[in-house]
Amino acid sequence: MCNLYRMSAAVDEIAHLFERHAAAGANFGSEVYPGYPGLVVEGDSIRTMSWGFPLSLKSKRTGKPLKPKPVNNTREDKLHTAFWRDSFAKRRCLIPVTAWAEAEGEKGKMTRTWYSLPDQPVFAVAGIWRQSEEWGEVYSMVMVDGCEQMADVHDRMPTILRPEDWIQWTDGTPEEAFELCQVWDAELKVDRTPEPWFKARKSGA
Repeated sequence: MCNLYRMSAAVDEIAHLFERHAAAGANFGSEVYPGYPGLVVEGDSIRTMSWGFPLSLKSKRTGKPLKPKPVNNTREDKLHTAFWRDSFAKRRCLIPVTAWAEAEGEKGKMTRTWYSLPDQPVFAVAGIWRQSEEWGEVYSMVMVDGCEQMADVHDRMPTILRPEDWIQWTDGTPEEAFELCQVWDAELKVDRTPEPWFKARKSGA
């Protein structure tokens, strides 16, 4: 599952690409980790939300509530379960991405392998969002089976949406939106780097 992605384009560029107005104070890092703010296209605006739906847990030892955990991804076959159902039916969004990373290599020596689209500097990933008491507005990526090109690294990947499908995802019926949860069938650009994965872990991924 994706626990790190890049969004290196400026807010104004994203506003032009998606033909929305940018909300004031839309600040985010060029590398986005679970629990951190990321840019989201929702309704007629582009604004930041926290990446990950809060999941409340209790200590097995004491039974007391623990700090909520951000659930930053959801499988497409889980969208109709109680945790995700209402958001998928009523609150779908687009997540601008320039690349996402997967960990590759031996445990303790893992590096970052980045995936992007060769012909699109910025592309849209399917997302859902909701209002939370813990962190305000939050969002989660919708994941599907990984394509053949990344099979040796991970078996899941974000749901990439072509521009002509953006409106169907955000404004279509749940049934029409679900039709877009498909394995990516075009080429990916793969960048295997020596960057240690533990940097992402240290930053909260």
